[in-house]
Amino acid sequence: MTLHLQTKSVRHDGTRESSTEELPSKVVPLWWQDKGLSFTASGYGKRIPTQHMVRYNGKWRRVYCCIYSNIGTCFIGKLSDGLIITD
Repeated sequence: MTLHLQTKSVRHDGTRESSTEELPSKVVPLWWQDKGLSFTASGYGKRIPTQHMVRYNGKWRRVYCCIYSNIGTCFIGKLSDGLIITD
């Protein structure tokens, strides 16, 4: 599976710039995911670890998901860094 990293930034003059980069990925489940458990009782949260990892800047990084209601945003690092993962 190949995942894509979408970055967005604002230049000094106020214009916005975005880019998309293809990243290699692999599935590395955590122990509780192997047992079919959920990270939280409700399944919702701000930084839920997924079973996916992507190679970014020479390191394998865990993909996290911020999920409330019925839609989630997957990211690496901090959600405020703007490193959004899509498939």
